[in-house]
Amino acid sequence: MPEPIIILGIESSCDDTAAAVLVDGEVRSNIVAGQDVHRHWGGVVPELASRAHQEHIVPVVHEALRTADVSKEQLSGVAVTQGPGLIGALLVGAGFARSLAQGLDIPLLGVDHMQAHVLAHFIRDGQAHSPPSFPFLNLTVSGGHTLIVLVRGELDMEVVGTTMDDAAGEAFDKGAKVLGLPYPGGPMIDMHSRDGDPYRFRLPAPRLMGFDMSFSGVKTAFNGIVRKGVSQDPAFVERELPHLCASLQQCIIDILLRKLHKAGRTMGITRIAISGGVSANTALRAQVADLAQREGWTIHIPPLAFCTDNGAMVAMAGFSLFKAGRFAALDSVPHPR
Repeated sequence: MPEPIIILGIESSCDDTAAAVLVDGEVRSNIVAGQDVHRHWGGVVPELASRAHQEHIVPVVHEALRTADVSKEQLSGVAVTQGPGLIGALLVGAGFARSLAQGLDIPLLGVDHMQAHVLAHFIRDGQAHSPPSFPFLNLTVSGGHTLIVLVRGELDMEVVGTTMDDAAGEAFDKGAKVLGLPYPGGPMIDMHSRDGDPYRFRLPAPRLMGFDMSFSGVKTAFNGIVRKGVSQDPAFVERELPHLCASLQQCIIDILLRKLHKAGRTMGITRIAISGGVSANTALRAQVADLAQREGWTIHIPPLAFCTDNGAMVAMAGFSLFKAGRFAALDSVPHPR
């Protein structure tokens, strides 16, 4: 009987320090330490993020191994996010992973953060959900990236659509900041939207060729609506908060679904998936499911624990790289973009 492939995954691309252990693709632990320090500033401060990663990485990795009941000597490889992300934050994870792999004399696996979000669909966690079959289209939506990806295989992916400026998650967070909501703003927008009219305030929907998207105009227009409203009535935001949140959210979702719909029909692909932090948004999940039902598509969304940044998705990507024999050099460096 072959030895199991045991991968430790380490994620430190932004403001979550995460580690997970996967055994033959099945998650045994998935530990995440957030960074509350950024709430005071209304967004991620790169230098503070790097310092927090340095503080958290050893206890997080230790807890991941302990929870999985795996010793470091049993590891087959160490997977780590190489990018994209904040360079200082990436360096903390990469430096730790490189040292651990070298000390144990096991392969280092350099993971692309966006590929890891796609491969989150394939993590086995003992629950009844099946991964998409190849090929499929994946809408990858996060605070820093918005992509439509054609996925032909575990390590065979092509970006067919992207944002020309801001990411959808950034539009959520910046809109929340304008409204005075605490960071991270995306979940706050989602929560307040449930009691709002999504068409109370009209926002522009940019028209771009192909499958590309844009969100900068949405941010600017939303900021203008809020400023004008407050200038006329200081209580404007408080009175209209649910409707403002719902209108912003609906505009962003409309842009995403319009392009996903176009890509699916144009390419003739009926297997659709979404992943990334914004895929946790309840309205996006519901409306993607409605679109899939109308079009006769199958829809795949990872469990919530694997949507936001986490070590399990990095370990899953590392598992695929390990099987393919694609190991990283010990002198490899992170790439922020």
